[in-house]
Amino acid sequence: MDEALMAKAFGSFFAIMNPFVNLPIFLSLTAGFTVTQQRSLATKIALFSAIMCAVILIAGQQIINFFGVSVDEFRVAGGIVLGHIAWTMLNGANNASHHGTEEEKSQMTDLSGLAFYPITFPMIVGPGTIATIIIYAGHAQSESGLIPIGIVIATVLLMLFLVLFFASFFGKVLTATMRVIMTRLMGMILLAIAVEMVFAGVTALLPGLA
Repeated sequence: MDEALMAKAFGSFFAIMNPFVNLPIFLSLTAGFTVTQQRSLATKIALFSAIMCAVILIAGQQIINFFGVSVDEFRVAGGIVLGHIAWTMLNGANNASHHGTEEEKSQMTDLSGLAFYPITFPMIVGPGTIATIIIYAGHAQSESGLIPIGIVIATVLLMLFLVLFFASFFGKVLTATMRVIMTRLMGMILLAIAVEMVFAGVTALLPGLA
C-alpha cells in the first residue's frame, strides 16, 4: 500500500473512530464512575475494539463473498453509510446506528457489558468502521498487504485508548466549542471520503460512466 492510500486510510479511520468525538459520549455514559472504573472500561473497550477490527480485517472479505457481494458493491453501500454518519456529524446529531439509541444506552450499567455495547459496538466499531475496514482491505493484493491497514487501525485504536484512559483530564481540557468544531471538521472529511468511495464503486460497477 502506497503512502497516499495509507494517509487516506488513516484519515478515514480517525474520522469514523475519532477519540475526541467519542469522548463526550464516553464521559456521559460513565458519569458517576471512579477514575479507576473509567480506566478499566477504557482498557476493555480498546481490547474489544482491537479484536473486532482484527476479525473484520482478516475475515471481512470472505464474509461479503459468502453473501455474493463484491468489494465494489460494498464500497458503494459503505460509502452511503459513511455519508449518512458524516451528515449527522455536520448537523450536530447522533446517529443511532453508530452510537446506539438513547434507550439502548440507558439500559447498560454493567461495566463489562457497557465496554462492548454500546461503546465498542456500535459507537467505535459500527457499520461505518466495518465498511471502511472491508473496503481498504480490498486494496490488499495478499495477506501481507493487510499489515499496513492493521498498523493504521492499531494507531487509531492506541490514540482512542489513551484519550479514554485519561478521559477525566481531557474532559476538563476539551471545551464544548472545541468538541463542536472537531465534530464538524471530521464530518466534512468523512463526507468527502464517502463521496470518493461511492464514486469509485459506481465507476467500477458501471465502467461506461467513466
